[in-house]
Amino acid sequence: MKFDVVVIGGGPAGMATVATAMASYPKKKIAMIKKESQTLIPCGIPYTFSTLDSVEKDVMGTKAMEERGLEVLIDEVKDVDVNSKKIFTESGKTVEYDKLVFATGSKPIVPKMPGVELDGVFTVPKDIQQISRMKDAIKKMNKIAIVGAGFIGMEMCDEIHKMGKQVTVIEARERVLPIAFDPEFSLEVGKLLQENHIRVLTSTRVKEITGSGHVDGITFESGEHIDVDGVILGIGYRPNSALAKNAGLFIGMTGGIWTDEYMRTSAKDVFAVGDCAEHKEFFSRRPSRLMLASTAAFDARVAGTNLFNVRLIREIKGNIGIFSTSIFGKTLGAAGGTETDAIQSGFEVICGNASTMDRHPSSIPDASKVKVKLVFSKESGVLLGGQIMGGKSVGEMTNVLGVAVQSRMSVTELVSLQIGTQPLLTASPVAYPIVTAALDAYSKMHACQEG
Repeated sequence: MKFDVVVIGGGPAGMATVATAMASYPKKKIAMIKKESQTLIPCGIPYTFSTLDSVEKDVMGTKAMEERGLEVLIDEVKDVDVNSKKIFTESGKTVEYDKLVFATGSKPIVPKMPGVELDGVFTVPKDIQQISRMKDAIKKMNKIAIVGAGFIGMEMCDEIHKMGKQVTVIEARERVLPIAFDPEFSLEVGKLLQENHIRVLTSTRVKEITGSGHVDGITFESGEHIDVDGVILGIGYRPNSALAKNAGLFIGMTGGIWTDEYMRTSAKDVFAVGDCAEHKEFFSRRPSRLMLASTAAFDARVAGTNLFNVRLIREIKGNIGIFSTSIFGKTLGAAGGTETDAIQSGFEVICGNASTMDRHPSSIPDASKVKVKLVFSKESGVLLGGQIMGGKSVGEMTNVLGVAVQSRMSVTELVSLQIGTQPLLTASPVAYPIVTAALDAYSKMHACQEG
């Protein structure tokens, strides 16, 4: 079999690559090779435990693209020869390509500690069969410990709690959501967890998971021990780059596949997108372990457009972390860097804060208070990042912040931002959360200059 384009992987990165390539090069013959016939939507995995009726409701399909000519091979790639441009699969097929895209995603990190192999100890893989088995097993348990208080840990905590389970969250760092948010936001989330009877153990390291055959507890480095029926390891993911490494592709410092700004790898005619690729932080340009479906889709659009010639000039040299999540009815969003990140990277910063309602008047039934923090470079006034907490309106406001960071908007531009408002849908035009926070920073900057 020979194709103009072959994409290895059927997750968001692979799907978006195929969609973009089909739109950009409609006459090209394109194939996707993926291991499973049913592919989970990664960001929706936590919600299969309670919010959704079944795991199968979190599946994304390829039917529409197949009807337009995509060929899908359900198989596993065991080797790639970039010199002969051949792919070898587990079933014995040999597939030739003109352009190849690695979209092999990531795998959960399993720490090296006693007890991780016990029954009842789970990671959160992007595999429908494993997630189905995990859900069935947890239904029979009562006390669940979640190791890791990042986004996956927090979302799994919420969903497992909805199943009526007793949940303990364990985080090695001093606070929950320690990477995407500054301490004052982590504090609010910590209070929210406690209000919902979640036991939270921060600055706590797991020494051992105990049990004989099946997990029965966790022992911490402090010597404390707690009894549990199940353990979920939500401490992060690592790039699934072994196939690319074996093919001779250059691997970056974070373990992801090295690419240039057009997602081209060190091998001719080979691209890498999504979690398997190494990224760079937007402002510092340092290697980043950023793994988001939105970032994967961005990578895919760049690669898919430029497979055969450079059509889309990519001016963005780094990737912006744009996150949002919902925990016990509270929505949190972050775009760009935190104040903590900025200071550690050597920036002098000024922060703008606001707390306003997202409807006007505030008596509108679904109105909620929104807390905003914006981080600006003190010298240039350029927006470095922002964090928001409130109701569902926070989701799209976070995307507005993402655009502002990507566009390198200044505090004065945000103060004078032209927006559309409507009582049932948005905050008031005179107290729009992002603009109000920018105005707070603007006044602080002028106070510094006058002082």
